[in-house]
This record gives sequence, structure tokens and C-alpha cells, in this order.
Amino acid sequence: MSEERPHETPCTEVLGELWLLLDHECGQGRGEALRQHLDECGPCLEHFGIEEHLKELLARKCGNEQAPDALKERLRSSIRQTVLEQAQVTVEHGPCGRTVEVELRARSSESAPPQRVQVRED
Repeated sequence: MSEERPHETPCTEVLGELWLLLDHECGQGRGEALRQHLDECGPCLEHFGIEEHLKELLARKCGNEQAPDALKERLRSSIRQTVLEQAQVTVEHGPCGRTVEVELRARSSESAPPQRVQVRED
């Protein structure tokens, strides 16, 4: 987004994590890095404002309505399928519990190394 000077956190990362920031679901350190980027990058800040307005509008118009169970299950299934198509998931059972590793596959246009997330369930 901002071509003027490089940021510590790339615009693509910030834009991909706006909803985490809006929902207060990212850690304190990550939230600070995202907010710092927004302070420095006008186009990303503008996009953040649009997402923030959308979130407020959805909350106001949808209120406390709950999605039907069938819709929730279809969404879960669709998300699960998308994740499986874009990631390699490994589950290992060991003496310390179960470990789940998710490796996101890089898209052909990306040169970044794959991202890995490990979760250990005791």
C-alpha cells in the first residue's frame, strides 16, 4: 500500500490481520506493531477505518441474532476445506499429548518461506 518507505510490518500482513486487531484477538506486542504501522501508513489506516465502520454496521444491524446451525456447519466445512487446500496439517500423538502442526503453503506469487504453527494439547 505505502510505496513511500518500507515499514517494519508489511502492508499485506497488516491488512490480513485487521479483523484480529478490531476483535482484540492478537497479542499485545502484535497489536502494537499493527497500530504502529497504521500510524505510519495512510492507505492502511484508511482501510482499517473502512473495516472498523463495517464491523460497527454489522453489529448494529445484526444485533444478537444467531446464525442457524445448518449455516454454521456449512461455514465450518467450507473453512476446513479451504485450510486443508492451503495448508499441510500434521498430527502427532506422543507421551506429552497431541501435537498439531500447520504449515501454510506459499502462493506461487509469494517468495516468503512457509509459516508454521504448532499446538500441543496435553
